[in-house]
Formats: sequence, structure tokens, C-alpha cells
Amino acid sequence: MALGILIGMSGCSIKQNKEKSAQEEPLNIILMIGDGMGVPQVSTAYYFGEGIPNFSRFKHIGFHKTSDKSHRITDSAAGATAFSIGEKTYKRAIGVSVDTIPQETILEHLQKQGYQTGLISLTTVTHATPASFYAHVKNRDLHEDIAAQLATAKVDFIAGGGRNYFRNRTDGKNIFTDFIQQGYHLDTLQLSEPVLDQPNAYILADEGIPSKIDGRGDFLSKATSKALNYFNQNDKPFFMMVEGSYIDWGGHAEDAEMMISEVLDFDKTLGVVLDFVEEHPNTLLVVTADHETGGVSIGKYYDVDESTGDKKEVPEKVAVYFNTDQHSGELIPVFAKGKGAENFQGIYENNEIYHKMRIALNPKPVENE
Repeated sequence: MALGILIGMSGCSIKQNKEKSAQEEPLNIILMIGDGMGVPQVSTAYYFGEGIPNFSRFKHIGFHKTSDKSHRITDSAAGATAFSIGEKTYKRAIGVSVDTIPQETILEHLQKQGYQTGLISLTTVTHATPASFYAHVKNRDLHEDIAAQLATAKVDFIAGGGRNYFRNRTDGKNIFTDFIQQGYHLDTLQLSEPVLDQPNAYILADEGIPSKIDGRGDFLSKATSKALNYFNQNDKPFFMMVEGSYIDWGGHAEDAEMMISEVLDFDKTLGVVLDFVEEHPNTLLVVTADHETGGVSIGKYYDVDESTGDKKEVPEKVAVYFNTDQHSGELIPVFAKGKGAENFQGIYENNEIYHKMRIALNPKPVENE
């Protein structure tokens, strides 16, 4: 009897020690941004995809309000900067406050805590969304200034486009030389295997990586998978931002095929990340967008008689409709999974996402009952 009690107590002690160890382990954070992705865009994954979308794997869901300090309808620069610095700023601002003063981003803060960091985008890596996590300029169009800042930002894993801003510059400089001097494994041709004991930069197009309908393939999911493997093997906590950039572009072009294909590709990449989170529970995944693009709605599908113009509804189909080719003011969904996911429920301002990530990093201790 006494032996049984001792074994039971020992088992409880081992379990408690494991739980304590998991609690003390630094938290990984993955922020996925589907640029221009509102609820209608997410809905297309359910109407046009095969099987159950990976969005269905979330239980903690909220909404954020997108307006910035200068405009009710924001842009990607102010939207992403709200995520990165924790305060609203003016339209076109990158990593600066309303008075253009540089503010420490969450990526920079975590680097000081010994974190690895990563940025993946389908556009040029100097574009508004990725730039907002490492650069500090008064206007998003200052691509060459942003590129120069990336070379010294010490981001461990970089993947995207933008070669022109690094080597075909108006000042004649070749910023890729700075990457090499900083010890990077630099690849401007293909998504090669990362070198584990070096930072890695993949700048693989003169401007953006092609869209899905223009033949991009599985770049987003493959780059994300390589980054996760790289971080995991280096055995240090990490922060990574992954952008599904062309959902926004599909909205601007009022191109339903483009928008849908980009959402489905984002959802596929989301599956890769969710699998990682489930295998590594000391990880927080936050999925959201900076704004919605296109004023998209999902409505009835009609066959139209070309000779008479008569319309007939097709009950088993839906159609995508665009209200504008610009951004809209819709509330934006926030999906969260992993440690601290419960903090992201409700409706709140976009800059609160930064503070909710910081809370997850440093949760208040729970007193024993």
C-alpha cells in the first residue's frame, strides 16, 4: 500500500516537473498576416477549397479595428506598424510614431531577449508589411533606405523578393555585400537549404515573387517549413512573421481567381504552421490581416443568357463580388492557437495585438489555490 502511494506521488512529481519546465521554457511566437484578408476572403476557403480549411482548427477567434491616426481607412504600413510597435501611427509610416520617431518593434525587443527572428513575404522584403518589423522610415516608399536597414537588422531568416533595392540602386551600392559581411548565407536564385550556424537570406526576385496564378508554386509553405526547421534545430526561441501578400493584390485588381488562389495558398501554409504548433505547445500562433481589400462579399451565382441578358441563379454555386478596388474599413478576424491564445478573443484595436503578444510572453503568475 505504502509502495503504491510512493509510486503515485512520484508520478505526480514527474508530471508537475514537466509542466513547470514547459511553463519556464521561452515562448515562440508566429504572426501570420494575410494582407487584405477579411472575413469574406477567409470564407472563400470554405466555398472554393477542397476539404476542411485549416482555419477550422482554431477555437480562439476575435476581431480588431483597423483605423490609424490619420485615416479611418488604413494602409499596410500603418496597419503592420500597429502590430509591430503597439501603437497606432499615420498612414504610410514604417516603424515610427505619429511624430516620425523610431519605436522599438516586437522583433527588435525579442532579439534583445536572445530570440531568433524571421520574416517571410511574397512581395519585396522591403514592402510595407515586412519592413514594419525591422525598419524605421517616415514613408513606406523609401525602399532603398529600408533595404539598407535590413542588412544590419540581424534577422536570422529572410525570404521574399526585392533584389532591385539591394543591388540596382540609385546610389550605386550593392547591399548584398553588407549581408555577406554580416555572415549571411545569401541566395538570390533559389530556396536552398538553410545553413544552421548562420543567418539566411533568400531574395529571389527583382520585385515580388510571382502570384499563385502566375506560377509561384509552393514557395510560401516551403519557405515557412524551412524556417521552422531551421529555428527548431537551432534550439532557441523565435519570433517569425509570415505574410500572404497577394490576397491584397487580388482585391485591388478585383480578380476573384487571384484572390481565391492566394487565400487557399495561405490556408495551406497555415496547415504547416498549425502542425508545428501542435507538436511544440510552447508556441503562440496569431493569424490576422492589416485590413480588408476589395469590399468583398460572397453572393448568389447566376448564369446569364448572352442573347437575352436573363439571369438564372445556380443554387449550388456562389460568386465573389467586389465593392471597390481599394481597402475597406471592415473589422478584421484574429485567429489564435497555442499558449496565450485566449487573450485574443473579443473586439479591440489593432495595436492591442502587440500588447497581447507581450502578455503571452510574460503571463502573470497564477497563485496556487
